[in-house]
Formats: sequence, C-alpha cells, structure tokens
Amino acid sequence: MFVLLLKFSDNKAQAVQFMDGHKAWIQRGLQDGIFLLIGSLQPNRGGGILAHNTTLSDLERRVRDDPFVAEKVVTAEILEITPTMADTRLEFLLG
Repeated sequence: MFVLLLKFSDNKAQAVQFMDGHKAWIQRGLQDGIFLLIGSLQPNRGGGILAHNTTLSDLERRVRDDPFVAEKVVTAEILEITPTMADTRLEFLLG
C-alpha cells in the first residue's frame, strides 16, 4: 500500500492550466482500482492519495503520467506502507 503526497511547487499558479488533465489522471487511477482515497493537503498544500493493488515501479510510472507532476506543478513523494493491523472495515488492505 502507498501514500502518495503531491505537494505544490513554485509552479502552483499553473495548476489551473493542467487541472482537467490532472482530474482525468485521478479518474483513471480510481477506475483501474489503484486509488482508494483522494484528498487535499491542508491548508492548500497539494493533495494526497492512498493507493494499493500496484507495485512501487508501476506507481512511479503512473505518477510520472500526472500532468501536475510532468509540468512541475507539484512534487511527488511516495511512501510505502506494509499494513499489519486494520479496523475490520479495512481488512481487505491487509492481504
């Protein structure tokens, strides 16, 4: 499982220009069953994504396809987590 942090860079002002492509990229991640949760980093610092059902190398390739990353609107950081315990509602993430 992975936590993907997309933190705004100095090119933050260009976000509007690439927003449609970024939203389409997010939608693909959801449709592919890779992205579980998408949200904003507060206050107005970028976004965060919880991802699973992928490898680190595949996620890195996917992240490079995000227009926000390609155009340096955000910097991406991927944190890999090996889940060992979960609430019963999230047990599907354990295995």
